[in-house]
Order: sequence, then C-alpha cells, then structure tokens
Amino acid sequence: MSVNIDLTTVWAFIIAFGIFAYVVMDGFDLGIGILFPVFKGEERDQAMNAIAPVWDGNETWLVLGGGGLFAAFPLAYAIILPATYPLIIAMLLGLVFRGVAFEFRWRDPAHRAFWDIAFTGGSLVAAFSQGMILGAILQGIDVEGRAYAGGWLDWLSPYSLLTGAGVVAGYALLGATWLIVKVEGAALDHAYRLAGRAAIATLVLMAAVSLATPLLEHRYWERWFDMPGMLFTSQVPLLVAIATYFLFRTLKKRATWSPFLLSLALFLLGTIGLGISMFPYVVPDSITIWDAAAPERSQVFMLVGVVIVMPLILAYTAWAYWVFRGKVGTDGYH
Repeated sequence: MSVNIDLTTVWAFIIAFGIFAYVVMDGFDLGIGILFPVFKGEERDQAMNAIAPVWDGNETWLVLGGGGLFAAFPLAYAIILPATYPLIIAMLLGLVFRGVAFEFRWRDPAHRAFWDIAFTGGSLVAAFSQGMILGAILQGIDVEGRAYAGGWLDWLSPYSLLTGAGVVAGYALLGATWLIVKVEGAALDHAYRLAGRAAIATLVLMAAVSLATPLLEHRYWERWFDMPGMLFTSQVPLLVAIATYFLFRTLKKRATWSPFLLSLALFLLGTIGLGISMFPYVVPDSITIWDAAAPERSQVFMLVGVVIVMPLILAYTAWAYWVFRGKVGTDGYH
C-alpha cells in the first residue's frame, strides 16, 4: 500500500484526527452516560460532575469532523449521509436528549429519575449509532453514478450491529477509566470494577470485529494477510495485546491515569486498523479520497482556516481540562 502525500491526503488525515479526537473526548462522557444506571446516589453526582465542565466542548470535534467531511470531501458526504440517514438522525436525537437531560437533571429534582433515564438512553443511542455508522461504511455502500443507490435499511446487518456493540463497550471502558481519574471513595472502587468488566467486553468485541472485517471484502483480507504487508499489519494486533496486558496490570495495581491512557491506546490502534483496511477509499471499493475531494483551491483556502482554528481549539480544550483538573465532589453542579 503506497501513500501519496498531497493536499487531499493531508485533509484525509485532518478528518481522521478530528474523528479520533471526538472519540477520545466525547467517548468517555458518553461512556459515563452508558454506565450511569449502575451508580447510585452520590456516585451519580460524582459521575456527572466528572464531565460537567467539558462535555459540551468535547462535541466541537464532531462538528469539525462532519463539517470537514462536507467541505473537503463533498462527494463522500453526499453518499455516506443518505446511506446512513436513520443512524445520523438517531445519533443527533440521542445527543440532544442527553444534553437536555444533563442540564435539567440539576434544575428539575422532582423529575430527576426521568432525566437520568434520558441521559442514559441518549448516551446509549448516540454511541450505538456511531458504531453502526462505522459498520455500514466498512461493509460497503451501493454507489451508482456518484450517488447512493441503496435502500433505506441497507446499513442494518449483523456486522453493523457488532460494530455498534463494540463502540458501546469501548465508550463504557473510556467512561470507567475516566471516573478512576476523577472520583473518590466508593465511586472509585466501583469504577475500577466496571473498568475491568468493560475492558473484557471491549476486547472480546474488538476481536470479533477484527475477525469479521477481513471476511467482508477480499481487499481487506489482502491488506491484513498478504505478504509482505502482513509484516507491517501484524504489529497492530501485537500492540493491542501489549496494551491489553498493561491495562489489566494497571487496573490491578489501582493506578490512576494509566488505565485511561491505555484505553485511549486501544482506540488509537483500532483507528490505525481502520485506516489500514480502508485507505485510500472513503467509500470502500467505490470512492477514493481523490475522487471525493473538493477542488484544490477550496482545500487550500480551508487549510488556512484549519491551521488557525485547530490550535485555538486544542488550546482552549487543554485549558478547560487544566482548570477543572483533580477529583470532583458531589456538592452541586459546575
């Protein structure tokens, strides 16, 4: 697999970075929402306070990823969205319900049980939809004449359900390990137990997706198992095994930051594996990044904006996390 580094490739990496940043930053607070029903009383307040200062800012990266795809790869945007409209709508509604529940849970104590259900339901729907969108893209989209030619439910398959479940488990792992960093007392003990269980579920589903993906397309199989490329691709599962060993070891030793960072490493390796399977296609076997790219002048114009805006986003995000560093309590809302 050769990589031609040009402006279109640079934009592909920018979009990939934006999506990964979203998974990293919004993944753990969606994961906390998924785990929310297993917490009780003050544990729920600590879980909420662990993400209260940053949850809405984390979704900036979703806007960057979606907006960047529309601007830099308009043809891909025009094909992928019609192919996954029900999932996109479900994801956005989930995020809306989750955001509303987050605010009203503190301001409407009389109906807190309802808002807790909405918070968990919105988080679960958003995470599951994101995983299914990934599966729908990987399994292939029916394209004819540069347009989507499939049906309303083509995205629904055992494989997309598997990827949906995998993302839910992975976000739960991120959420549990983030709580290890942020909470204390009984909630901390609970977070360690949940992290171990979520890690097992994540790794089982990650292995299942990894085994199923090469069976979808012959090209995927060639990328992973043909020589000499296999000498490179085999390093990914090897690194996953190493990260897994250290993840369980740090959980056993009750480390603070290491479990979260190692969970992020698993997601990074999963993203690399996704890139190995798909590149240079943005719609597998139909549309490459060069087919889908906007005109060069548009890419240059947008790149100038990204060079200015992205460091600002990174700076204010880092500042927010720095200001709200340390453990949280249960005494109110940030």
